[in-house]
Amino acid sequence: MEKEYLDSLINLPLPELLSLANKTRKEHLGSKLELCSIINAKSGYCNQDCKFCAQSTHHSTDIATHPLKKKEEIIKAAKKAKEIGVEKFGIVTSGNCLAPKELEEIILAISQIKEEIGIVVCASLGALKVEELKQLKEAGLTRYHHNIETSERFYKQIVSTHDFKERVDTVRAAKAVGLEVCSGGIIGMGETWQDRIDMAFALKELDIDSVPINILVPIKGTSLENVKPISCSDVIRTLSIFRVILKDKLIKIAAGRESALGDFQGLGFMAGANGMLIGGYLTVKGRALEADYKLIEEVKKLWDE
Repeated sequence: MEKEYLDSLINLPLPELLSLANKTRKEHLGSKLELCSIINAKSGYCNQDCKFCAQSTHHSTDIATHPLKKKEEIIKAAKKAKEIGVEKFGIVTSGNCLAPKELEEIILAISQIKEEIGIVVCASLGALKVEELKQLKEAGLTRYHHNIETSERFYKQIVSTHDFKERVDTVRAAKAVGLEVCSGGIIGMGETWQDRIDMAFALKELDIDSVPINILVPIKGTSLENVKPISCSDVIRTLSIFRVILKDKLIKIAAGRESALGDFQGLGFMAGANGMLIGGYLTVKGRALEADYKLIEEVKKLWDE
């Protein structure tokens, strides 16, 4: 896509851009809406300095912290995810890597979930190596999640304890062992429109399967606590541009949708999104399930019109 065309998307009247994004979603993906849910299996204690993250030891926040949950707790959460109607269940841990015993516990949990519950299992466990990712796949893991967070240019302003290349290398390692990959980022951290477009193209080049778009929730005690919240219209414009660039990829609205979009969450799905995280996030509480079920019904009606 030429730069002039992308510049025109940034400035295109929002109703026209919405129409283009919705048409693109319809042509490439139809009316499939994917739901997923996660468990915060290990919270806090992270020595990385990601400026947006409440779990970093570089920040002083009042989040609940805990070591890796036992296999039984993870399996129980997977059963609940199945009961609330999601297709994919994600196991998420804080930190940039796992200890061997932690990886072993998660592998045992994945094997049992696959055998007993019958839900697609995903995991977000940091910058794992090829051999570790192979073990997870052999246990029954389907999809690995590892966000690139933002553009390569802006990344160094958000994190200094590891670099953008490490994120990309982990994504490529997961793909190399045959795992699907979920990778996206956060908008509203102070990045430019060009950063957002660059992130979308980086994800396109990596051939990511699923792209979660999080909207920054400024958390007290983090380095970004005083960042001005992104506007609803900018969220919708970003989602629309991602859909036009990524065409047939799953685009999932994740953390921050409630505060950034408010009563206009349905617009996110007219802007090209076709997936949603329900049941809560890592350190931020989500909406009541009943409200999300109602939203899903409304979205499907809109898509059918």
